Amino acid sequence: MEWQDYITIDPEILVGKPVIKGTRLAVDFIIELLAQGWPEAEILRNYPGLKPEDIRASLLYASEMMRYEKVYTLSIAK
Repeated sequence: MEWQDYITIDPEILVGKPVIKGTRLAVDFIIELLAQGWPEAEILRNYPGLKPEDIRASLLYASEMMRYEKVYTLSIAK
């Protein structure tokens, strides 16, 4: 599965936030619902335009973005 098949990034939709194609549901919103403990079935029931693949694609997108995240420490001179 490729997340690009399910997620789009368009400056004209939600100011360029990644969203599920054909919706205005942001990937971070889907991830937040999962983090709050919403079961997949409940998400799908409340958002009938979503498919299980959309939820998995959101997780794949988040995983890929985290893989490329870099953290740099700054030294502050005293």
